[in-house]
Amino acid sequence: DPARMAQEIALFAERSDVSEELTRLKSHFGQFRTLLKEEGSGRKLDFLIQEMGREVNTTGSKSQSAEISSLVVEAKAELEKIREQVQNIE
Repeated sequence: DPARMAQEIALFAERSDVSEELTRLKSHFGQFRTLLKEEGSGRKLDFLIQEMGREVNTTGSKSQSAEISSLVVEAKAELEKIREQVQNIE
């Protein structure tokens, strides 16, 4: 059924769209830069890193691309390194 096929394609496209996650991730990076300038912001930074991780995970879950999956793994590794550094800030 062509109508059903069109509906399924539209649903797949919607589920695969990561633009919202990327927008939030960009916002988180901006907030992160701002918090780095504040004294005693370790806990806030740690929370923000957790939120970044969620956005990265969701992006990886939605993507069907091997390249994006590889980038997600790299991003997770970098976020973990940043988390270790932030824990020393408090």
